[in-house]
Amino acid sequence: MAKEQKQKAKQFVETWTKKIEETEQGKSNERQFCQLFWTTLLSEVFEIENIAQFINFEKPVPKEFSSGKNFIDGYIESTKVLIEQKASKVDLSKGELQSDGQYLTPFQQANRYGYNQSYSERPRWIVVSNFVSFEIHDMENQNSQPYVIQLKDLPDELHNLSMLYDTGKKEIKEEMALSMEAGKIVDELYEILAVKYNDSPSHQRSLNMLCVRLIFMLYADDAELFGKKGMFHSFVESYSAENLGEGIKQLFAVLNVKDKERNEKFFDLDEKFSQFPYVNGNLFSETDNLIPRFNEEIKNLLLEKGNFNWKDISPTIFGAVFESTLNPETRHDGGMHYTSIENIHKVIDPLFLDDLKAEFESIKNSSKSSNQKKKEFEELQNKISNIKIFDPACGSGNFLTESFLSLRRLENEILKELEHDGLFVDDYIKVSIQQFYGIEINDFAVSVAKTALWIAEAQMYLDAPSSVNSKGDFFPLETYTNIVEGNALRLDWKTVFTPACHSELDSESLYIIGNPPFLGYSNQNESQKSDILSLYVDEKGKTYKTAGKIDYVSGWYWKASDFIKNTNIKCAFVSTNSITQGEQVASIWKPLFERFNIQFDFAYRTFRWDSESTEKAHVHCVIIGFSCHTDSYFLTKVHLQTQNQDDANKTGKSLDFPNPCDTPKRIYTSDKVFVEAKNINAYLLDSENVWIESRKTPLCDVSEMVYGNKPTDGGFLFLTENERNEMIKKSPLSEKYIKQILGAEEFINNKKRYCLWLVNANPSELVKCPEIIERIKCVEKFRLSSTKVATQKSAETPTLFQEVRQPTEGDYLLIPRVSSEQRKYIPIGFMSHDIIVNDAVQILPNATLYDFGILTSNVHNAWMRSVCGRLETRYRYSNTIVYNNFPWCSPTEEQKAKIEKTAQSILDARAKYPDSSLGEMYSNILLYPELNKAHKENDKAVMEAYGFDKKMTESDCVTELFKLYESFSKN
Repeated sequence: MAKEQKQKAKQFVETWTKKIEETEQGKSNERQFCQLFWTTLLSEVFEIENIAQFINFEKPVPKEFSSGKNFIDGYIESTKVLIEQKASKVDLSKGELQSDGQYLTPFQQANRYGYNQSYSERPRWIVVSNFVSFEIHDMENQNSQPYVIQLKDLPDELHNLSMLYDTGKKEIKEEMALSMEAGKIVDELYEILAVKYNDSPSHQRSLNMLCVRLIFMLYADDAELFGKKGMFHSFVESYSAENLGEGIKQLFAVLNVKDKERNEKFFDLDEKFSQFPYVNGNLFSETDNLIPRFNEEIKNLLLEKGNFNWKDISPTIFGAVFESTLNPETRHDGGMHYTSIENIHKVIDPLFLDDLKAEFESIKNSSKSSNQKKKEFEELQNKISNIKIFDPACGSGNFLTESFLSLRRLENEILKELEHDGLFVDDYIKVSIQQFYGIEINDFAVSVAKTALWIAEAQMYLDAPSSVNSKGDFFPLETYTNIVEGNALRLDWKTVFTPACHSELDSESLYIIGNPPFLGYSNQNESQKSDILSLYVDEKGKTYKTAGKIDYVSGWYWKASDFIKNTNIKCAFVSTNSITQGEQVASIWKPLFERFNIQFDFAYRTFRWDSESTEKAHVHCVIIGFSCHTDSYFLTKVHLQTQNQDDANKTGKSLDFPNPCDTPKRIYTSDKVFVEAKNINAYLLDSENVWIESRKTPLCDVSEMVYGNKPTDGGFLFLTENERNEMIKKSPLSEKYIKQILGAEEFINNKKRYCLWLVNANPSELVKCPEIIERIKCVEKFRLSSTKVATQKSAETPTLFQEVRQPTEGDYLLIPRVSSEQRKYIPIGFMSHDIIVNDAVQILPNATLYDFGILTSNVHNAWMRSVCGRLETRYRYSNTIVYNNFPWCSPTEEQKAKIEKTAQSILDARAKYPDSSLGEMYSNILLYPELNKAHKENDKAVMEAYGFDKKMTESDCVTELFKLYESFSKN
C-alpha cells in the first residue's frame, strides 16, 4: 500500500510541476487550480472518498474589523485543518498588504481567518501552500517553526501530511471524553466522602482505598464481571443509608475470601454477600481500613452513578483518580504529572508499537500462502507475548496500562485475522499483565496501578474474539506483584524482575518507559538532592561538580543508562524541556554519553503536556527515546552472526550488519510531523554531539558581557513616576540623584521607572533630602534581615546597589535576560551610560555597530534558541552559556563594513516608529516593513560573513555553528 501511494504521489508531482510551469502568469493559478490541486491530492494520493463532504472550499468567515465576509480556501472539519492557498510565485515568508492596511504573511492571514471562526471550528492545523511548497503550522505548538515540504519531495514526505485525513484516533478521543466524565464522578464521590475523614495519614489512606475499591465495584458491576449486571447496584439499594457503610465493609471482607472457606469464616452468610465471587489479587486484602457511616447523599450518588457506562472507561482514568485524591502541594512536592492517552502514545508508538503494527499490516496484506501467514502471525503473537514493559516511575500505572491495552488490541487483531481465514488453532490469549513491571514510591499509587491493570485485563477479556477461550471466569484475579513500592533512584532495578527473567534483561524485548517526576533543582528537598548526588559520580567515585544543579528527572536517565549498558534495551521518557536547554545539557548528558555510550533514537521537541485530570497540569516537555550505542551494535552483530553462521558458511557470503548508529533517527516537531536525522544531539538537533558548558570568558576575542546592576534593596531604591515627581516636589535637590532605570520589562515595553542612583553622592546634600534618607534606612534594615552573609555585609553601603557594574561613559548594548519565544529576534539596543540598568538584563559596554549587527542577526538568534535556558518557554539569555560560547565569524573589512551598514539601518528603521515599543515592533515585525527589510538585509550580510548559504535552514545554521564552536574550543 505504501509503495502504491508513493507512486501515486510521484505522478501527482509530475502532473502539477508541469501545470505550474505551463501557467503563463503566476497569479492566475491560485484561483484556477486551488480546488483541483487539493481535490486531486486528497482523492488520488490519499484516497479520500466523498471529497465534497470531506473538504469545504471557499468557507465564509466574518471580517475582523468590518461587516462582510472573507473566504477560507479550504477547511477540513474532521481534522480541523485550514488551508490557505497562494499562487506559485508568492513568497510564503513575506507579508502582503491587506484591506485594513496591515502586512500579513499567508499564515498570519489564515490564522486571522481561523480565529474569526466559532471556537469549535478553530483550526488544529494550518497548511499554507503556493503549489511548489507546503508550510505546516501546528496550532497547539505555536512556538515551533513551521515544517516545510517541497512539492518535489512529496513522495518521501507523505507521512508529514497525515494530519489532512488522520482524525487522531477517534476511538481514543471518544474514550478520553468518557473517561473525563468518569473523572468528574470520582471527584464528586471523593469530595462527599472526604468530610467523613480527618487529615491524618491513616484516614487519608483509608479514604483513598475506599474510592479505588468503590470505582472497581462500579466497573465490575457494569461489565458483568460478577456474573450479571447490577449486582452491586442491588446490594447498595438493599441497605438504608446509615447501615450501607457497614454493609460495604463486610462485602469487601467477603470478596477477599475463597468461596469454599466463607462458611468457616462468616457465620450464616447472607446470599447477598455469597453471590459475589472471590476477587483476590490483594485488592481487598486490607480489612482494617476505616469506612465511615454513609448518608443519603453518598448512597444516592452510588446508585445514580452506578448507571454510568463504566465498562468503557479508559483504565488510565485511575491516574486521574489518584491525582484527584492528592492536594496540589503533595503533587508539587513529588513532581507528579499525569497524562492523556494521546500523549502516552507519543512515547510508546515510536518506541515499539509502530513497528509491531507495521509488521502486522505487512503480514495481513501479503500474498503469501495461508499456512505461511498463519506461521508469521503466530510468530508475531509470540513476539508480543515475550515483550516486557518496565516503568520505573509508574505512578498510578497509566503508561503500563495503556501499553498493555495496545499490545492486547494488537493480539486481538491477530486472532481475528486467524479466525477470519479459518487458520485458528492456538485459540488462547498470550499477552498478560504479568509482562508489565513498575516502581512507585507512593503506596496508594501502587494499589491504583495494579487495579488499573486488572480493569484493563477485564476489558480485553471482554473484547477478545468470540471463539477465543482465554481463561474462563475473570475472577479470581491473579496476584500481581510486578509493581514494587520504593524509591526508584535507590533501588537496584534488577530486583523488580524475578531471577528467571534476569537472563532476558539484555534482550531487545524489554522496553523502559515512563514519566518521571518533574522537579527543578531549586524545588528538590534534601532527600531528592541526595538521590541525584548519589548517582552522578564519575569512575573514581567523585560527584560531578554540576550534579547539584540538575532536574530530578535526570536521575532516571542515569539509572536507565546504567541499566541498559551493553544491551539492546530501548528506553523513552517524558521530561521537562529544561534538560535540553542551557547549562543543564552538558551537566546531565555529557556524563551519560561518555560513561554509558547512549544515543538518542527519537525525540519530541518542546510541546505542552496535558493531564487527563479535571485540573490539568500544563508543563512544557520533551520526549527522548534512547538506547546504547556501539555496544548495542556489537551485541546484535555477535548474536546474529552466531545464529546465521551456518547459512553464511553454506553460501560463502560474508555477513553484513548495519550499525544501528547509522540508521535514521526521528525528530518530531509536532504530533504527526517528523524529520529524519543522522544524529540527534542533546539539544534535540540533527547535529554532532556538542557540549556547551558554562564559560566565564568569551570563546572568541570579543568584549565581555556582564550582568546589569543588582539592587537587593527591598524595592526602596526604586520609584514610580508619581513617586519621582512627588520626591522632587518636596526636595528639589533630589532630582540630580534620580535616574531612569531599565530592566527587561521596561526596555522591551517602553515603561518608565526610576531609581535613586547615589554613586559618589555628596552626603551633605543627601541629608537635606529626608525622603532619600528614609529610604536608605529601609535598605539597611532590609539587608540586615537577610540570612545571606553577603547581603548583610552590603548593609554597610545602603546608598548603593549591592552590585554595581554601570558604565561611566559611552553607550552600552542592552540584552534582556528573559524575552518572549514568540519573537524571531530578541529585542536589543544601545543605551546611554546615564540610563541605569538592573540585573534583569545583560550589558555589553562600549559595544560597536558591528557587535550589534552580529548579535541581532538570525545567526546569533538561532544559536541562542538552541543553547539558551528557558523560563517556561521564554528565552533565558545568559552570558556564560549563550554569549561566551558563541563562535564569531572572521569577516573581511568589506563584510564588516556591510554589517555595520545594515545594523545602522535597523536602528534607523526603529526610529521611524517613536510611538511603538520594541515589544510591539518585534512581536509583529511584518507590520513594520522598513524594520523587517533592514533585518533581512542584516541577516544576509551576517550569513555572507560566516560563509553560509542563504538557503540554509535554521537547523543547518546551528549545525555549522556547532562545528565552529568545536573548532574554536580545540584551539
